Amino acid sequence: MCALAVCWISACGVESPFARQKEIAPVQPDRTAQDLSAISPLLELMSSLPRSDPARQAELFQSAKDGAELSPTTGNKLKYALALATPGFSGSDPVAAQRQLAELLARPETLLPSERLLALVELKEVEQRLILQAENKRMRDDSSRDESRDKLASISRRLSAESDENAKLRKALDEARAKLEAVTHIERSINDRGTSGPHTP
Repeated sequence: MCALAVCWISACGVESPFARQKEIAPVQPDRTAQDLSAISPLLELMSSLPRSDPARQAELFQSAKDGAELSPTTGNKLKYALALATPGFSGSDPVAAQRQLAELLARPETLLPSERLLALVELKEVEQRLILQAENKRMRDDSSRDESRDKLASISRRLSAESDENAKLRKALDEARAKLEAVTHIERSINDRGTSGPHTP
């Protein structure tokens, strides 16, 4: 009967008072939650910068810059780099952001996984923005060169036409001068003949 009771308790999953107590594992903090809480202020800054008025933008940006310069921790450097990377306000500088994000990612062990991921995503976005800016500049330069080429061709055509017109005028002037010289020569011949002819008494 006792044996049946023990079997029934075991089958029901109820520990007998004689069973050894299991060790309770200590509760580990959620690393993912820690990582996300670390980047929440960074995401908030990146969201606020383009949406704020110019005075507030300047204040937020200066705060991030001062933090990086006066207390250059990895977190403060990352915050400033992300501020530089954020488009849509006057302090945005993708070239400086690219340099600083690359420097931070050169030592990935100093960043939390979520910080590292955010820095990597922003670096890729900044690099893509710089590529697009360079392409736009090239296209504008090409367009400007095309316009300049068209203007130069137009000026060349105009100069050529004026040169042709001047050549025609010079030719006409030369012909007129030749005719005038011919007429003058004839008149002189007539006059010479008149003065050298016999005089009647």
